[in-house]
Amino acid sequence: MTTHVPEPTAVATRALAPDLARGLMLLFIALANSHYFLRGPEVLGGYPRNGSPSDSAVVWLISTFVDGRAFPMFGLLFGYGVAHIVRRQGSRGPRAVRRLLWRRSLALVVVGSLHGVLLYVGDILAAYGVLLFVGAWMVRWKDRWLVLTALLFFVVVSLPSGDSATVDGDPPDSSMLPADMLTMVVERVQVAPLVALLGPLGFVCPFAVGLWAGRRRILEQPERYRPLLLATASVGIGAAVLGAQPASLMLTGVTAVPDGPTLELIGPLHDSTGTLGGFGYAALVALLAHRLELRRRRGPVTDAIAAVGQRSMTCYLAQSVVWALAFTPFLLDLSATLTVTTTALLALTTWTATVLLAHRMHRAGQRGPFEVLVRRATYRHPVHPPVRRRADSDGADTGPYAQYGLPRPPGERAHGRNEAPDLPSG
Repeated sequence: MTTHVPEPTAVATRALAPDLARGLMLLFIALANSHYFLRGPEVLGGYPRNGSPSDSAVVWLISTFVDGRAFPMFGLLFGYGVAHIVRRQGSRGPRAVRRLLWRRSLALVVVGSLHGVLLYVGDILAAYGVLLFVGAWMVRWKDRWLVLTALLFFVVVSLPSGDSATVDGDPPDSSMLPADMLTMVVERVQVAPLVALLGPLGFVCPFAVGLWAGRRRILEQPERYRPLLLATASVGIGAAVLGAQPASLMLTGVTAVPDGPTLELIGPLHDSTGTLGGFGYAALVALLAHRLELRRRRGPVTDAIAAVGQRSMTCYLAQSVVWALAFTPFLLDLSATLTVTTTALLALTTWTATVLLAHRMHRAGQRGPFEVLVRRATYRHPVHPPVRRRADSDGADTGPYAQYGLPRPPGERAHGRNEAPDLPSG
């Protein structure tokens, strides 16, 4: 007698909000990652100083609405998706579920480590893999322990520190911009593991909140949790905008760079309020997705952005290919040529290209290749192509489980929900 392992949710039955959120936030991740490659006589927070007026405007926009705001939202969605896996696999028992999550963790670490060495040393896939290794135990914690853990790590991020990237005055080092292939491998083999091991510390808070929210399907039932989502969106985004101003005005040159102790307050303020902003963005997208579905205005643009969310790992890695080609010194070497403004345009163009690519794959019924890879490693069998769910005239379900002659897992509703994102998370 064999035990069936429920497969990832079919694309046609996925909830819109998480996919739409990941698709939109990949634009933010492109904007957040790309400017850290830029060089100049003086750099602060990843931005060359004394740029043009347009550069100053772009710096203010990105540092206020993007930097430190996108990755927390991906952390929340990552935890949210893990909660969904646990719910779908609940009939298999805690040990079997934990092993499944560990296989997923290992796959993320392997892909992320290769990504960090070959393309982008700031990889976060491996960090999410390390986090999931511990998170496989967290999925059985009671709600109060998840909330307390989230609060504890939120306080840690808020403590005065000079380690925030927002106030870092160092230019990109040789691991970001290696002079040759040998330097690239040698430097990144040393740096990438540190990023993978230390990165999860900043993601524990949103991951724990995502587990808590995923148990309640908050993003999938916005009509039920509308007051909570409205409050989270308004308070979270409002706090993120206000909390970013000391750093944003400093980065644009409106205010002078303060002394060291003040910088140690400004950086954590920007980061901690960014976590709240990530929660606010997730809530706002859930409300937007609900309105689109109510008004039946889910057009091709919405579907294309959601398709990016469904292929978030593939699109994230595609961005890194562009950064490697554009900025690596022994390739195009544009790190001292592009400005903040033109780099933002490159990020927007790159994201748009991934939207078009993902939409074409969606129309062809193709999953992202890296999503397929990770899911095969997780479930240890080939992932079937997307199957559209429909109902017979008598109301009988003919979704993916029925079409394969399989019983629906206990607690799984006929309208399947989202598989855990293969990303993070920037």
